[in-house]
Amino acid sequence: MKRVRLAALNDFAEWRLAARALLLRGTQPDEVVWEDPAAPIDLFAEPEDRPPDVANRAVGVVPPRFLELAEAAICHREAIRFGLLYRLLFRLQKDRELIGVRSDPDVSKLYRLAGEVRRDSHKMTAFVRFREEEGRYAAWFEPDHYVVERTAPFFARRFPAMPWAILTPYRSVAWDGERLVFGDGARREDAPRSDAMEEVWRTYFASIFNPARLKVAMMKSEMPVKYWRNLPEARLIDPLIRGAKQAEAEMIARAAAEPPARHTRAMARKVEPEEAAEIKSLADARAAIEGCRRCPLYEYATQAVFGEGPSHAEVMFVGEQPGDQEDLAGKPFVGPAGQVLDRALDKVGIDRSRVYVTNAVKHFKFEPRGKKRIHQKPNSAEITACRFWINLEREFVRPKLIVAMGATAVQSLMGKAASISSLRGRKLELPDGSNLLVTVHPSYLLRMPDRHKAAEELQRFESDLRAVRAFIDKRGDEARRGGPTADAA
Repeated sequence: MKRVRLAALNDFAEWRLAARALLLRGTQPDEVVWEDPAAPIDLFAEPEDRPPDVANRAVGVVPPRFLELAEAAICHREAIRFGLLYRLLFRLQKDRELIGVRSDPDVSKLYRLAGEVRRDSHKMTAFVRFREEEGRYAAWFEPDHYVVERTAPFFARRFPAMPWAILTPYRSVAWDGERLVFGDGARREDAPRSDAMEEVWRTYFASIFNPARLKVAMMKSEMPVKYWRNLPEARLIDPLIRGAKQAEAEMIARAAAEPPARHTRAMARKVEPEEAAEIKSLADARAAIEGCRRCPLYEYATQAVFGEGPSHAEVMFVGEQPGDQEDLAGKPFVGPAGQVLDRALDKVGIDRSRVYVTNAVKHFKFEPRGKKRIHQKPNSAEITACRFWINLEREFVRPKLIVAMGATAVQSLMGKAASISSLRGRKLELPDGSNLLVTVHPSYLLRMPDRHKAAEELQRFESDLRAVRAFIDKRGDEARRGGPTADAA
């Protein structure tokens, strides 16, 4: 049995070097004991025997996705992280596609660890509050995982001209204006308790508080109680909650008096974020969406679920949002609704691999009930926030026909809510020139309690898909005759 003890709690480069040495010797995962760096040192343990040229020798290859997830997961507090990563590294040498099998216990656990670390890192960026003391700024924070090293660069970019330090129980970091300096952990009493700016911050927090969105459970999840004592605005939460009902009524009254045109002009002034300039392709968009923070849904979903299909498919199917199975698999329409869609496509003769399938909203919105996650319909704000991504997909794929499945897809594509019954069967065209066909979402068929009615609706759904098939056939005929399709190519 080989024993490996790393010096750092979360140094991916150090773990990678040790793992390469084990892999070079063909060491099986169950032959290795990874000791927790936080545990007491065993003075009688034999030193690790590592080839001197391990850093330069070719070992094997792994998918980039594994490296991305592993760099996050290694910051988790669970001591199993080192062994889990090596076991997956070992298995990936024989099956590179394993990283996409979310039902595999090891892969599922890797995604869970990485997701929890990313959420903890986000909480650090959201709940750190600096306090001034003699011209320097310091903050106290208690992370759940070892996220200081991966999160500190955010603060260096955010406050480049301000000398600051963040103290945590396991690690501290300071910024001198040029570089980050890491040191040992600290105690809470080492951080300043208050400063003159706290009253300004409380005034700002009170002014942006939105009573219409208030749910006590949500408030506690967005601002966990453990962080309240570090935040100057925490003392305002209880009185703001108590006065929320009256404040909500006043806000609704003010909104009713505002002319609709003013709201329209305000929306027209909205511009897309700077990251749009960095997204040059569908692949760029697929990579960038992992960092999406445009609405709160990312906080609770396992991952963003991007579209799937040919990069220049002539037909794009747009659904509502990922479901439970899509959220775990990272692929659209693989759950029960996806199976309904697949059977219907197959029946009418449409090859799913030749169409692009995606959703209007990219993160799974749900309500936990026991061990289950119950689907929740996205609201207008979430649909609007995610139009950034669906518009990128449309721009890069450039489909000639878009099939909107369900009301959420219609609202996303048309920019306004509309009923399925009013649009179904009509010839519609979007501003970019693409055709639009509206039909029901496959999950609608699954929810119908009346079996006979469900069978009738399934036939109508298949009839809509036959119209899609006719469109595909027509485009194929035009291409063979050297018509519009060939000219466009």
